[in-house]
Amino acid sequence: MVIDFAPLHDRIVVRRIHEQETTSGGLIIPDTAKEKPQEGEVLAVGKGKMERGEVIPLDLKVGDRVLFGRYAGNEIVLHGEEYLIMREEEVLGVLAAPGSKTRAVA
Repeated sequence: MVIDFAPLHDRIVVRRIHEQETTSGGLIIPDTAKEKPQEGEVLAVGKGKMERGEVIPLDLKVGDRVLFGRYAGNEIVLHGEEYLIMREEEVLGVLAAPGSKTRAVA
């Protein structure tokens, strides 16, 4: 998905990946009992962090699936969709796609 928003510096735009609506036993989980997911997909990344006059590029890239803290980032709404804007340092880790090796981040 492409969004018409470009984050600045070391910020990223993330869309939450929502969990299943039912349990493994088939019970439906009501909206009031659900916690907001802490997993998302990176939709846009800034150019990088400025250090000593140089731009240090981000380790994350568009399409990465990431884990982040419960209260990480700022929630925004663009064109009726909810997104999170957060700094790269708020991301706890990158999830590997099923069946692939873990992507090493330097």
